[in-house]
This record gives sequence, C-alpha cells and structure tokens, in this order.
Amino acid sequence: MVAIASNWHQLPDLPVRAVLDEVGALLSEHGTAVLVAPPGTGKTTLVPLALAAGGARVVVAEPRRLAARAAAARMASLLGERVGETVGYSVRGDRKVSASTRVEVVTSGLLVRRLQADPELAGVDTVMLDEIHERHLDADLLLTLLVDARAGLREDLRLLATSATVAAEQVSELLGSAPVLRVPSVAFPVEARYVAPASRERIEGTVARAVRAALADCTGDVLVFLPGAAEIRRVGEALSGLRDVVVRPLHGRLPSAEQDAALRPGDQRRVILSTAVAESSLTVPGVRIVVDAGLSRVSKVDHRRGMAGLATVRVSTAVAEQRAGRAGREAPGVVYRCWPEHEHGTLPRHPEPEIRTADLTRLALELASWGTPDGSALSWWDAPPAGALNAGREVLHALGALDERGELTERGRGLAEVGLHPRLARSLIDGAAAVGARAAAEVVALLDDDTLASDVDIRTSLQRLKSGSPATQRWRREVDRLKNQARGGKDREPDPALVVALAHPERLAKRRTGGGPVYLLAGGTAVELPPGSALTDAEWLAVAVADREPGKRHGRIRLAAVADETLAVSAGRALLSEAEEVGWQDGDVVARRVRRLGAIVLHEKPLSTPDRSAVHDALVDGLRKEGTALLRWSEDASRLRQRLAFLHEALGGEWPKVDEASLLSTVDEWLDLSQARRRADLAKIDAGAALRRLVPWSLAGRVDELAPERIALPSGTKAKLDYSGAEPVLPVKVQHAFGWTDTPRIAGGRVTVLLHLLSPAGRPTAVTRDLASFWRNGYPQVRAELRGRYPKHRWPENPVAPPTPG
Repeated sequence: MVAIASNWHQLPDLPVRAVLDEVGALLSEHGTAVLVAPPGTGKTTLVPLALAAGGARVVVAEPRRLAARAAAARMASLLGERVGETVGYSVRGDRKVSASTRVEVVTSGLLVRRLQADPELAGVDTVMLDEIHERHLDADLLLTLLVDARAGLREDLRLLATSATVAAEQVSELLGSAPVLRVPSVAFPVEARYVAPASRERIEGTVARAVRAALADCTGDVLVFLPGAAEIRRVGEALSGLRDVVVRPLHGRLPSAEQDAALRPGDQRRVILSTAVAESSLTVPGVRIVVDAGLSRVSKVDHRRGMAGLATVRVSTAVAEQRAGRAGREAPGVVYRCWPEHEHGTLPRHPEPEIRTADLTRLALELASWGTPDGSALSWWDAPPAGALNAGREVLHALGALDERGELTERGRGLAEVGLHPRLARSLIDGAAAVGARAAAEVVALLDDDTLASDVDIRTSLQRLKSGSPATQRWRREVDRLKNQARGGKDREPDPALVVALAHPERLAKRRTGGGPVYLLAGGTAVELPPGSALTDAEWLAVAVADREPGKRHGRIRLAAVADETLAVSAGRALLSEAEEVGWQDGDVVARRVRRLGAIVLHEKPLSTPDRSAVHDALVDGLRKEGTALLRWSEDASRLRQRLAFLHEALGGEWPKVDEASLLSTVDEWLDLSQARRRADLAKIDAGAALRRLVPWSLAGRVDELAPERIALPSGTKAKLDYSGAEPVLPVKVQHAFGWTDTPRIAGGRVTVLLHLLSPAGRPTAVTRDLASFWRNGYPQVRAELRGRYPKHRWPENPVAPPTPG
C-alpha cells in the first residue's frame, strides 16, 4: 500500500514495531497467531497497518463502538489521511469506508452479522481480534465462528488474536496450536493510593473526594473509571465547582463529537469520567492519574425472577491492574483506588466471561442462524451454559424463531437480520404492523439504549427526544436505521406500552391490591416504581427495564409505559390461562376458578365443590407451611408426643419419630384429613388420637409401661414425670422420696430418671440421678438446712426408712 509504505517512517516507534515482521511471518506460516502486548505498545494501531502494508485487506474487531472509531481515527491520523480512506470503520448506524480502504475497524457484533451473511468473508485476508481478554459475549462468539469458518470454508483466512492480558495458551489451542508472541511492557511505575469510603458514603462521593485529592497532590490529567453513565453524571455534578479544570464524560452512548472531545487534549487540565471503554484499547493522552471506583457493570440474567440486564460488580485484580496502568503509559503515575487497601486481596483474579452470566437468547439465535442450534459442534473458549442456552432457545420458540426441531424459521431469519436482541426485533417487526414502522422504531430505539431515557415514563422520554435533547441526534439516527428494516402500515401515534409488551409480555404488570407503587409482573416478580413517579396511579404498566439490587425486597422499575387490561390480554395472549385452583393461601384453603395473565389474577370465582384430592393437598401444604400447631393439642396430646419422642430416643427401633419435620413429612401415615375442608376443620382434629396411629400395634400397649406418665412414691402418692426436656425429670419433695434406696428407672430399666428433689415449699434443693449417693453425701447438709426452715416436718436421720405421711 502506497499510503502506508510512504508514511511508515513517520509512525511512532512503539515496542510492537520490533515484532511486526515476525507477526506477519507467523501468520503466513501458520495462518493463526496470538499476540500478547500490554496497553500502549501499539498493537491496536501499528499491527493492522503492517499487515495491510502488502495490499492485504484487514478487518479489526473491537469489543466496543467507541474503541472502533478511536482506533480507526488514530490509524488514519498516523497516515496523514481522513477516516474512510486507507483506514475506515463500521459500527451499528455509522460507517466510513471507501474503495481504497484496506483496514476496516468494526465491532465484534457487527462482524458476527457480516459473517452470518457471508461465512467466507469474501475479500478479507486477515481478521484481527483485538482485546479478546475482555471476554464480551459477541467477541467470544465471533472467535468461535471464525475458527469454524476457517476450518470448513476459508483455510486461507488468517486470524490474529491480540490482548493486553490473556490466558494465551487457551486461545492458542482454540486457534489450532497457534504460535504465541509476547511484547514486553514498557509502562512507567504507578504508585497505588487507597481512598476508603466514609461511613454511608456513596461511591460517587468517594470518587469525587479522590479526584479533588489527586488534583491537589499530583500533576497531569485524571482518568476516572466508573461503572456507568448514571454514576458519571452524578460525579460530574459533584465536581461542577472545579476551577481551571474541564470535566469530560466518556462512554459508548455519547455522540461522536463528545467522545472525540474527551479523548483530545486541550489547554486546560482534564478530568475524564469514563466507563470501562477506556480500560485497554483506547489511549487517552496526557493522563498521569487514574481514579478507580473499583466497580464494573456486567450483563447478568436472573432466570428465576425473569430479569435480565446489567449488574454492578467489583472489578477483578486483572482489571484493577489494567486500569492503573493507564496512569503509567507516558510517564510515572498514580492510581487512587476507592476501596480499603486490605480489600484489594479479596478481589477476584479475573473478570467473569460474559457468556457464563448473560442472557443467551441472542446467542441462541446466532447459533441457529449458523446451523448449530446447540453449539455442540463448535470449539469454544468457554462453552455456553446449557441451562442458560436452553432458556434462550425457549424464548426463541415462543417468538416463532425456531421450529419444533430447533431449526431457524423464516421469521427467525428476519429477527436475526434486525441485529437487535430477538425480543426487541420481534417488537420492531410486529409493532410496525400494529402502529407503523417509524412509530415502532422510535420506541424500540429507546428500549435498546435506555440511557436515552430522561424519565421512567417512556412516553415522557420520547416527547423530550422529539423536542430536542443532547441525545436526539443519536436516537433519530437509530430510528431511521430500524425503520428501514421494518415493514408496517401507516404510522400513527404509538402506544409505547404495546411495543414494550411485544418485547416483554412477561413484564406486563398490575398494581397490587391496596395501591401504592408496587406492581406484580406477569412473570411473578414484585417490582416498585421510584418515589415521585408520575406512573404511580396507573393500574397496569408495561415494564421495559427492571432490576433488583441484592437485599432489596422488590425489584426496581427503570423504564415503563402506562397500559391497561385490554392491551395486556392482547399482547400477553400466550400467558393467558384459566383453571380451577385449590391451594393454601393467606392461612386457609382457597378454592376458585381463576383466569390469569401469567402470575397476575384477572378474574376469580369461588368453587362450591372443589376436588377432594386437591383440598387434601392444600391442607397438607398448609400444615407444612404453618406446622402441626394447626391441630388441636390438648395437654395429654402434648405429653404423649413428648413421651413418644423419649421412647424413640431411648429405644429406637420401631418407635416413631415425632419431631416437627418427621411428622410433616409423613402426614398421611398418621393424620386422617378425610373430613377436613378448611383451617377450622384442622383445629378440631385430636392430635393425640392421631399420634397413636403412628405407634405399631405390637407396641401400642407398652407406652404407659415404658414411658409412664406418673411414678408411685414410697409415701403412697404419685408424681408426674416431665418429658419436655432432653431427659425425663421427676420433680419430687425430699420427704416423699424417703424410703427409696435407688433412683427410679424407666424404658425397661434402660434410663435412670433425673430427680429434682424439692423442699416442702417446692423449691429445688438437689438434682441427682444417683439417689443412694445423695442419701449418703448430700442429704445430711440438706437435712440440717431444711430442719431449721421447716421444723414441723419430719427429717429422719435414716432417709431410707419407710416414710410417714406429711
């Protein structure tokens, strides 16, 4: 290439230049290679130019749109050209290439779609997979599909995987024992300082405090890592009073001009508030200080609650080190870590691959499009979890994207071509038929990028976007792209709730009885509107975005639209059911015919003659939820249970277990529920009579013999045994024990009773299970004390003599 060759001597002398010839040679010889090079060594910019220098067409896959645009801009500037000439880029909704383009930088997701359309990647000589260590879902899928395409269709396609920090051996094996080339680090030293959060201080407050300290103590620009756009906005507000400092946000949803402004040095000192986009592939000149919030936003799905979205997690050690390294690219630097120093060692070592935690519905669609619905025939860095993949395939079946054999349908192909999550693609296509292509596209563009929303109410957010806001241009560009992919009738005023419900019928929500901001989703999860929301009076909502913070009772509604029951029934038709339901609810048996939308009750009518077996099951469920206290426990019944428990513990064998768990697990063995219909009927059942059914017939007559209720005393009276504790206890007055030479025994002589010897007033004087020893050693002192206190009672010197009354 003339442009590259003529400008090669002007390219920066970065460490990767020393291995460029070797990279080319390895790719020519093996077809695949792995390049491990730290940030700042030039791998993202110089390697593609070197590979294209001989005329080859190189495609560079970046995990993020911002990184793709920035890399293309940097390479073009090195050649003294504009983007779109020798070097261009393609991201969703934006493309700058020409007939002369030899290096094209694209996002991983876009290249997946391009590969699906043309598995041979005609005209492409080399694909460079940059920053594969970030383990984004699209990047992992792209790597897998490229390996498969190269094995079956394009043996001549060269693949180069590059990373700052990666398990190179695993990637090498995946690429067919590809050679691994390493470029040593040239980073400057970075001093680590820790700024622990104050009591009850939000992370934004800690970060703002660290930034002010950094500006006061150090020189150079400050790069701040925060988990998302909302935190960036709040920290920006907290730093609004800084003098002689410009604060710039940097995240993937910003307009291109604002992204470029954040990356471009100026006359003033800068504080750049960034998401993870600046961790690796982007170079931010002038940065000498990093402030790390220690948090990252990752894609996660909660299958049990039906909530998929972004979760905020602690960063890994690898990510923390990589972030810190941004301060040492051009000179010695400092990193301020917003967590206690002692917690640093507790961070996970590496970030969790997105494929292990994310919603895999879109991945399932891509695999079906590739012709391998379960992905088992492909080689993976980390194979998709079977449960999550099956859940994704179930969604595709419900959307009509897969047939009974799990193969892609014509509708599925249409959904895949849209390039959105299949739910949103369905919402666009079906919504366009209902409200028109542009009207549907306006809502879907907002749902796909909820950072565009300025209010929880979707309708309010759309009105602000239409009237003009900082995000309007980006939103309108995406609306135009989506409109061209949808076919619909004449546009009319859109009903956002309908479009939302087409994407997420399981998130149709009805306000709980009693009003207030809490709603029940059709999927079964309770969610709550934020305080002060204008949607609070709505009876029905179509919820677009909801999440749930750990420890919170309810999920939180982030974005929703007002709906009604008619819309809910229409859009959620697949969730409708009508059946007789008999169960234990709110402390009693409830029998009714119910019409439901998922978990939401639409209508109900009491059943006069419910199924007997269902009533029985409901009563058993109630007992297991609330316990055997629902039965009638007389004093005798409670004592019988205690005696049986003693016999099981002392003798085992056929004597039954009567602890709560055992009784509840064997209800039908001892409890006759044939005449019971409700809670009140349970309270009439004699628990004692029921318990006796557990005792085998051969043992039934021996309960009183082996675990007697009372024991005869030498005085002629009887004392009641107490079985409520860990061992049987016989409380008896001392003078009533006169004449006993040995301690009484029960359970066929196996268990010695524990005697609680009492004064005439019933106060304890001694505890013993060895009465003979007590008479010899303890009684003389007890006799002396009790004679003085109770002189009217007889206190013989010889306690084993037969007693006299009194």
